[in-house]
Amino acid sequence: MSMKFKLLAAMAALSLVLGACGKAEETASKPKVENKEKVSEKKEAEEKEKVEYSVVFTEAVTELEKAKEGKEVDFDKVTDLYNKNLKELVKQRDAEFEDTIDEKITTALTAGKDGSMDKVVVKQLFDKLMQKVFYTSIKHDFTEVTEKWGKTEEVNEELEEAKGYYAILKTTVEKRDAAYGTTLVSVIDGGFSEIETAVKNNDLLSFNLGKQVVDKTLMKTFYLATGALPNGYATKTAAEAGKDAALAKVEQAEGWAFFQSLSSYMNKNAPEEAALIEKQFNLESDVKAIDPAGVNKAFVRGFAKTAISEYGESKELFGEDKAVITGLEGALFIDIIGEDIKTLLGENAYKTLTEKAQKYVETAKAKDKAAGEAQLNELISTLNTIVEKAK
Repeated sequence: MSMKFKLLAAMAALSLVLGACGKAEETASKPKVENKEKVSEKKEAEEKEKVEYSVVFTEAVTELEKAKEGKEVDFDKVTDLYNKNLKELVKQRDAEFEDTIDEKITTALTAGKDGSMDKVVVKQLFDKLMQKVFYTSIKHDFTEVTEKWGKTEEVNEELEEAKGYYAILKTTVEKRDAAYGTTLVSVIDGGFSEIETAVKNNDLLSFNLGKQVVDKTLMKTFYLATGALPNGYATKTAAEAGKDAALAKVEQAEGWAFFQSLSSYMNKNAPEEAALIEKQFNLESDVKAIDPAGVNKAFVRGFAKTAISEYGESKELFGEDKAVITGLEGALFIDIIGEDIKTLLGENAYKTLTEKAQKYVETAKAKDKAAGEAQLNELISTLNTIVEKAK
């Protein structure tokens, strides 16, 4: 079997890992006499676990990085590190978010070991798919905070865990700030600060707003890494396709793996755009066929449609806290594609749009239904214009 055929076969196998699996977790009550001891043991185990995720992930990536230097990679070591320390976390998120990351990572590591996939591609898949797991683990912890709201000690434990996962992702955020001159790290820090203040003040709405800032700014990070112009991996892949096909394939893999952190939102609100982006980044696709402008426009349409969906939900729930939250989500999705909107509509039009988006959040808080409906209609109309111009 030729190496090219083996590579394609491995990529095809990875692409076919699309099923979702889930498993229920059961909890059993313990005798009261053991509670204090068990809680103490649980805390110690959790502290150990949090440290291990960061350390083990770094150790595994460092080993995989050897491929870039032309050195031998100990795939048995990486697989062992993954199976013993990370796999259970991945499977938990797979079950919660109906995903198949464990299968994808396992398939990639196996293909790296048997030589049927470029080892540098394997490194990128492992790295970026694990980053999705850490991202969804932040989302999981935020959900836990909501469920445990009012139990300050437990809430703070969940927040510390979320910040631990973010610490692993921070380098990725910093890279995007350096590439685009953005201030994503500062925005995320502000989101966590708002969350901490909300916990102290027992303000659940403010917690939910701060949570959205952290979540959507991480989504913006993944967008800047994939489909944004001029430094996304769609552009990088296309630039290398005619010069170094192997490097282009690596960059295509990075784009695909980063997109996995955005695909669920995109599939829900803009399935056609999601399918286009997936096909462009899919490892079976020819790197010479990737269209950076087409990928970028698909992202712009997809996020604009997602913002429209959020505003639609806000309209339905007007008068409730959820209307404020979805109103902020709409504004944050506009921010994700802010530079693209400036290109399509101009600086002044974008400024007006963001001002209207912020004003609507305040209107939703004030529960002024008449003003809110008028503002929503204007926002949705502009977003529909963006969708049309991005075709």
